[in-house]
Formats: sequence, C-alpha cells, structure tokens
Amino acid sequence: MKNEALFHELIRKKPVILAPLEDVSDAVFRRLCRKYGATITVTEFVNVEGLLRGCRNAKRKIALAPDDALTAIQIYGSDPTRLAEAARFAESAEPFYLDINCGCWVPKIAGRGAGAGWLRDPLAMVAMAKMVVQNVSVPVTVKTRIGYGPESDMPIVDLARRLEDAGIQALTIHCRTAQMGHSGMADWTWAQRAKEVVKIPVIVNGDVKTADDAKRAMDLTGCEGVMVGRRAIEHPWIFREARALLDHGEARPLPTHFERIDLCREHLIANVEARGEPYGVRVTRRHLAGYLRGLPGAAILRQRLLVEDGLSTCLTILAEADARLRPSLHPCS
Repeated sequence: MKNEALFHELIRKKPVILAPLEDVSDAVFRRLCRKYGATITVTEFVNVEGLLRGCRNAKRKIALAPDDALTAIQIYGSDPTRLAEAARFAESAEPFYLDINCGCWVPKIAGRGAGAGWLRDPLAMVAMAKMVVQNVSVPVTVKTRIGYGPESDMPIVDLARRLEDAGIQALTIHCRTAQMGHSGMADWTWAQRAKEVVKIPVIVNGDVKTADDAKRAMDLTGCEGVMVGRRAIEHPWIFREARALLDHGEARPLPTHFERIDLCREHLIANVEARGEPYGVRVTRRHLAGYLRGLPGAAILRQRLLVEDGLSTCLTILAEADARLRPSLHPCS
C-alpha cells in the first residue's frame, strides 16, 4: 500500500496533527502550521458530490502543493458508493492518506446522513469504510465522535474494533458526542477505552489547547498522537510548543510581540498571493484576534485591521504597531 510505511513511521513519532477545518485548513494555513511543527495536516472538508461534479471549490480543496506531501484529504458524504468513487478521484491528487469525516456535527451535514450522521447506524458506517478502503491504494483513516448522543449511548469502543476489521489504518476520536457540538468538556477516557481494544493507532482530539493538554491527553489515553483544531486558528504556535514538550520535555515560551506581528504580516501576504485582494485580506481576519493577543493596544489594532481590505494598508498598520513596540534606538539624553 502506497505511503503505508511512512504513515506508520510518523505515527511512532507522536504526531501533532492539524485537524480538518472548513474555510481554515487551506494550503496557506497548512503551510504555516507545518512551519511551526505540525507533523501532518488535513485539508478542509471535501464534499464528495461536489468533487464528482467537478465543483471548482472541491477541486481547489484537493489540489496539493509540492510541500503538501504530508497532507491528508478528508472527504464526506452520505452515500457509500459515492464516497468510494470520490475516494478514487481524490487519490489521484496524491494525498498522504485519505480521511473519512464521520464526526462533523453541523446539522446541515449530519442531518443528511454525512459526517456524524453515520453514527446513527454504526454497522452502515463500518460497511462504508470497508468499501472506501477496498477502492484505494493509500491508507484510509476515519475521524469520528464517541457517539451521536445521548450520552448513554456511546458506540465508540465496539465501533473502533469493527473499523479496524474493515481495514482502516488509524482512528481519530473527537471525545464528545455529535449532539454536544463543541459544548461541554471532551472526555479523553473514551479514546483510552477505544485504544485498549485495537492495534491500529488512535489519535485523540477535543480540547487540546496547550502543549500540556497534548501531553496529558497522550499520557492518559495511551494514544499515538493528538489532533489540534480550533486552538490552531488563533495560536498555530501550539505545534512547536507541543513538539518541544513531547520531544524534549521542554516548555517553549509564548511567542513574542514581534513574532505575533510577523505572523499577521506573513499570513496576510500569503493569502493575498493565493487569493488576491480583497478576499485574501478578509479570510485572514478570523486569525488576527488570536495572533495579536497580549499585545499592548491589541484591541485598537485589531479594530483597525478588521475594516481594511487592502494589503498595503494592513501592512502599514502592522509596521506602525511594530515601531511603537521597538525600544528607542537613540541613547537617553
């Protein structure tokens, strides 16, 4: 199987993985997260119907740059035959592996039987995964939740066994039910229970917000790696912080004020190069509050940036902020 040896080699290195994030984990953001230490990255959600119809947005999502060698493509849909067909199509983009989205709780996706909707019928989910595995030659993984809900019904342990038998190479578990969405606390012990009954790697996901969280989650569950989602949007430095702690037992300092400004600048420029103005500027805005957190005058700076559509104006605002923070180059009189 293509990429299988490298896949398992990286899994042994305690990967810290960038989660699939709709409208976020595009090529530009994946590159930034790899720069800061993400071991593996995953694309945005790719709708199988859009992909098979030749939808421009779906095709954009699976287009992998040369530095995307360790990027997985995540697909979602409600029809197993179409998922298998789309998996074959996505394989032509040469992803590191393919991931099946069985965890998205958003009603417009789960309500139609895709994403976490598969958890309503675990046997059908397993049959679907087996069909996808049999139709491609790269590793296939599944990202799911511990159950659809209510909390009294948690199929994840038995489901993990069945998915392993279906041939998936790894399982990522977001440790909430679909009905919880992002509310409440993720219960990592469910990943631990699933890990105890399978031989395939298990990746723990949910509420991994700091390097300490990453280490505690792995220590508690025995899982091979962690996946970081929402925290990366505002703080991609979490990858280097987690790597330092996992690899060397070292606590990395938080990014400096100047690193924060530099990342705003870098992300804005890269997004404009990829998408043009004004869209490239606008899609960067969701990150700026987190990037600028802790800077003196951050609230005013953020307000100024959020109303500007031009790259040059944004860069000027950032340069002014940088200059204000620099110590005077003139000796005291």
